[in-house]
Amino acid sequence: MSALLTATCAVPAAGAVLTAALPAGSSESRRRTTKAVALGVSAVTLVLAAAVATRFDPHGARFQLTESYSWIRSFGITFSLGVDGIGVVLALLTAVLVPLVILASWHDADPPSSPADGPGARSGRRAGGEGAGPARPDGTFENRRRTQGFFALILAVEAMVVVSFYATDVFVFYVFFEAMLIPMYFLIGGFGDRAGGPESARQRSYAAVKFLLYNLLGGLVMLAAVIGLYVIAQDQGFGTFDLPTLTSAIADGRIQLTGTAEKALFLGFFFAFAVKAPLWPLHTWLPNAMGESTAGTAVLITAVVDKVGTFAMLRFCLGLFPSASKTFAPAILVLALIGIVYGALLAVGQKDIKRLVAYASISHFGFIIMGIFALTSQGQSGATLYMVNHGLSTAAWMLVAGFLISRRGSRLIADYGGVQKVAPVLAGTFLIGSLATLSLPGLAPFVSEFLVLVGTFTRYPAIGIVATFGIVLAALYALLLYQRTMTGPVKDGVRTIPDLKARELAVVGPLVALTILLGVYPKPLTDLVNPSVNATLSQIHRTDPAPAHPVAATSGGERK
Repeated sequence: MSALLTATCAVPAAGAVLTAALPAGSSESRRRTTKAVALGVSAVTLVLAAAVATRFDPHGARFQLTESYSWIRSFGITFSLGVDGIGVVLALLTAVLVPLVILASWHDADPPSSPADGPGARSGRRAGGEGAGPARPDGTFENRRRTQGFFALILAVEAMVVVSFYATDVFVFYVFFEAMLIPMYFLIGGFGDRAGGPESARQRSYAAVKFLLYNLLGGLVMLAAVIGLYVIAQDQGFGTFDLPTLTSAIADGRIQLTGTAEKALFLGFFFAFAVKAPLWPLHTWLPNAMGESTAGTAVLITAVVDKVGTFAMLRFCLGLFPSASKTFAPAILVLALIGIVYGALLAVGQKDIKRLVAYASISHFGFIIMGIFALTSQGQSGATLYMVNHGLSTAAWMLVAGFLISRRGSRLIADYGGVQKVAPVLAGTFLIGSLATLSLPGLAPFVSEFLVLVGTFTRYPAIGIVATFGIVLAALYALLLYQRTMTGPVKDGVRTIPDLKARELAVVGPLVALTILLGVYPKPLTDLVNPSVNATLSQIHRTDPAPAHPVAATSGGERK
């Protein structure tokens, strides 16, 4: 039995412990050592995740590289791992983003007076930018372990997210689905954005508590559903949490779920995933959390952690409760459609850069969930690609915005103008992020959004048509943001900001390159994803609707 999956999960977990245990101190050399260790651990995790992707055979078994270790025998709980095509690409996305987040957050836990990349960055932090931290009058750090704690929490989040993508035991998934809330809570509340003025500490605390309470509520509802599923399965001779065993037994009728029971269990799982995703109207924690976080933490929230919710809808809701999934699909599509339009409309009216990105993400998650519950191969392939492409494009957009905010010390759009005249590289990368956000053809999000809309239109044409309105609004908020911040007369506070430096280019460069590459040639991802999507549709006994063309229609209709 290969231990590659375990190693991919264990390396960031061990790295988190090691980083937290490094010698404390306020000296620059000790902080640099901490950062180097965290970056090195994340790089090793990336190599392991890439090895998993290369060893995965898209045409092989549904779950591959499987591992199983006994945990709680009396309840049939095992630490079981395995990957399908969807889990492979999302774990790889996580492994790609975390090193970039660490590089982007290089100074986010430094004291305000520490050396940085240049005078512009130092002044930004002193003014309350991304890297500001509490300092005593004598210049020493209030918390000498702050740097160690910050980077250890990032690695802990990575470990828990990767386990969630690999877990094939329902209980193990639940444990890590919930456990990742703790490091995220401290990243939001303890290391949040300090560009919000004197009230920022109170706002960060509010955002962190709101994030935790919303997601804990969803987790508690899911726990009740997990226990209910186990009790029903045990009564019918399946005392296990093993996902492949449960899905197989439900599919062939060895585990009988009554209509009411299946619907209740589905809603218990779906509620937790909808909060995490987030789906309207359970989304309200996201703008607060992203607005009060550092740019790196905001990327972890929307590009990494939130993807666990949409991934779980595919793996657990559709796999375990096929009939209920079809029953509730129309209602979920309506909620997703509202989220698409609502999020985009609110993004148009935002005055805060980070909150604008947050509302844009709510709109994008509406597209992802719409693709999942359209229950077509195009929709689900598009939704999975959207998870990856949204992660890349939003990470680029948010991180460049974070670099800009750290220089100016303000999140307000009105405080910017003419940036492209003083920092053309920063403005250029921000433009690419903006264009990717509005799904410009040739950039990665276009492919996924197109597939989602096509897949939705073939089964629910009215919803597909209305959803295209979200594309128009995306162009509006993305281009208006660029126009107001990057063009026009140069504002006084913008005149002295420096352009992107080597470290920042090393962060944004790979994201821009991947966004362009996957926009032109998405085949490597679709080859991995499509077999798993087809297997999911087979589980719920759905096929794509027959084409309306009279010749194609003779080949047969839709199997219900």
